[in-house]
Amino acid sequence: MTPEELRGFCLDFNAATEEFPFRPEISVFKVRGKMFALSHLDAEPLTVNLKCDPDDAVRLREEYPAVAPGYHMNKRHWNTVTVGELPEQLVKELIEDSYDIVVAGLPRAERLKLDRP
Repeated sequence: MTPEELRGFCLDFNAATEEFPFRPEISVFKVRGKMFALSHLDAEPLTVNLKCDPDDAVRLREEYPAVAPGYHMNKRHWNTVTVGELPEQLVKELIEDSYDIVVAGLPRAERLKLDRP
């Protein structure tokens, strides 16, 4: 997955936006103002921080060397994923899971605007 593909995939989600609140080179992908992915798209290797269920976070770290506790994030809820070292489909699933976790935490009225349960 290239940086452009990562950006495009993140922005394909309903109401997803890209912002730069930290530095101009750090892309933060949000839904309704809540972050679900963060990446320095020009970095080598390409990594992305993703929200994760705490139990899944530990399991993924044990199973894949390319998944580490979230860099500069709450290590219980965030993982840093080295994109090129995992199958692209798995990376996409982890991004979608992160988006879904954030959406699930939104107020019901906001979720209804997104047409998601």
